Amino acid sequence: MYSQPQKTMNPTQYQLSLSFEQVLSLVKQLPEADKLKLSQALSKDLLDSQLTYLFQSFKTDEISLAEITEKVEAVRTEMYDHQTTHFCAF
Repeated sequence: MYSQPQKTMNPTQYQLSLSFEQVLSLVKQLPEADKLKLSQALSKDLLDSQLTYLFQSFKTDEISLAEITEKVEAVRTEMYDHQTTHFCAF
């Protein structure tokens, strides 16, 4: 049996200038599964950009990991002490 080699297709990229309304109209024509995939991709993109902004806004060299750990342990100890002093046994 003779088989021909598979031809790979190179995707062609186009850039279009579309308004929001035009994009929305196109999206409404998609099947539900594609709408869901698009929604998930947009949500991930938005979350990624929000997290990047958040990380950049808190980026600092003024506090070390040791200082953060020390503060966390102090709060944990305080919370534990508060729980044990307010514990009631019946």
